[in-house]
Amino acid sequence: MSVRRLAPPELQPKDFAFTKTNAEWAKQQTEKYPAGRQQSAVIPLLWKAQEQHRGWLPEAAIRHVAEFLGMAQIRVLEIATFYTMFNLEPVGEFHVQLCGTTPCRLRGADELEKVCKKRIGEQGHVTKDGKFSWVEVECLGACVNAPMAQINYDYYEDLNAESFGEILDGLAEGKKVKPGPQIDRQLSAPVGGPSTLTDPALYAGAKK
Repeated sequence: MSVRRLAPPELQPKDFAFTKTNAEWAKQQTEKYPAGRQQSAVIPLLWKAQEQHRGWLPEAAIRHVAEFLGMAQIRVLEIATFYTMFNLEPVGEFHVQLCGTTPCRLRGADELEKVCKKRIGEQGHVTKDGKFSWVEVECLGACVNAPMAQINYDYYEDLNAESFGEILDGLAEGKKVKPGPQIDRQLSAPVGGPSTLTDPALYAGAKK
């Protein structure tokens, strides 16, 4: 894994603090753990800090979480820089995480990458309107629906260049776009419907 560094000083806010609601939520997270083990809540607190700060973690947020949990700042920094789920530089309103692992590559992720580069730019770049950014990530666990991408909290699966472009268009225009498979498939069921155990005789006498 390549070295991950914090955003340059000119992009860093001077300070950060949880909102009242988020501070109460963070306190509840620490209370899930036995006395003396409150530092175990560091990952969910970093996640909440990232969510509050427009999708990325500035140094001030890392410092705030460290103070909140009574941890050395370097320990929280180690966690934030290790896990790629934490974004250390600004991201777009819609942050695209494109799966580049083998199943998705075999099923057309290369074409999706071309769409990202054409529509958004290089990895880590945020479009001028602040709408989009993208990054290639490792397996997101939806291999049967490859190729796929995660945009913010939603999965978009069974993509091709055209459907992916339409999703980006819809998001740019403020429309509600449908997550999940982008073809006629129920979740991760076989394309075209069930292909096994379809004989009605198998279910004779079963309760309806």
